[in-house]
Amino acid sequence: MTESGENVRILLFGLGAIGGFYAFVLGRNKNVSLSVVARSNYQQVKSHGLAIESENHGNHKVNIDRVYKSPDEIISPFDYIVCAHKAVNPDKVPPILKSAVDDQTTFVIIQNGVGNEEPFRITYPNNTIISCVTWVGATQTSPGVIKHTKSEDMQMGLFPNPTLGRDVEQARLETFATLLKTGGTVFQVEKDIQIKRWEKVTWNAAWNSITTLTDVNTQDWLKSSPQAMTTTKRLMHEVIDVANRCNVPLEHRLADALVDKISAMPGIYSSMHTDMKEGRPLEVDVILGYPIKKATEFGMDVPVLSTIYALTTAVNGRLSKL
Repeated sequence: MTESGENVRILLFGLGAIGGFYAFVLGRNKNVSLSVVARSNYQQVKSHGLAIESENHGNHKVNIDRVYKSPDEIISPFDYIVCAHKAVNPDKVPPILKSAVDDQTTFVIIQNGVGNEEPFRITYPNNTIISCVTWVGATQTSPGVIKHTKSEDMQMGLFPNPTLGRDVEQARLETFATLLKTGGTVFQVEKDIQIKRWEKVTWNAAWNSITTLTDVNTQDWLKSSPQAMTTTKRLMHEVIDVANRCNVPLEHRLADALVDKISAMPGIYSSMHTDMKEGRPLEVDVILGYPIKKATEFGMDVPVLSTIYALTTAVNGRLSKL
């Protein structure tokens, strides 16, 4: 419940596979009034609802109170706005949500990448931001149908707002954590979520870009030449160097751990590879662009990261012309 004792009003923006999964989790709370902004699957969800087929939770219809096609239709603010959309052109989304925001609104950002919080903080300097890193295996097999594997974990924490009291922000974080717990999902609250964000972007900077650029899976890439392993680790080490300059304390042994992890798995592709194959824009800005931006600010030499960024940006430019 909110402080006034009313239902918790939640808007979920971005009803793809990850958004659909967390819509299911949040909708299991009896005290939640859940609205969603659905775009490509709007007609199906509006007419027939959203279904999830989960190896962990079973098959369910998601409890949704209202379906919007655009934030322009919204006329009153929400307690929480959960942003689970693809982080493409990240500066463009915060302004279109203004009709759903007041000073009590908390943003929950569930996206790949780093630097995702900054456009929200610039547009809404008086609001709380909860930043999340998710490891959920989900796909939208057809409009309005989410298939979820057993993969399910999330780390979350505050992107601290110095203009708000810590007690206020902590209470908002704890309320959202309670909603996730009641919804039956797996998560941990982190004291410094940026560590987890940069750990995952070290993973994504390598595997998302390499699978997209080569069109081969991770195992085939690592076996393709002696230089493949060397290039991958150099890329990861450069991202770790940038994280450290951003005061995010990552150790370089993380690169070895991530390579060991992928080496023990069957060959996989990535969400960026899927987007490329389906002709959709890529999440270049938050996975590669932000680390490049910070490296440039610090005057750092990151040759592998720069090369991968340039090549992936070219692919993204090609896709934008399709």
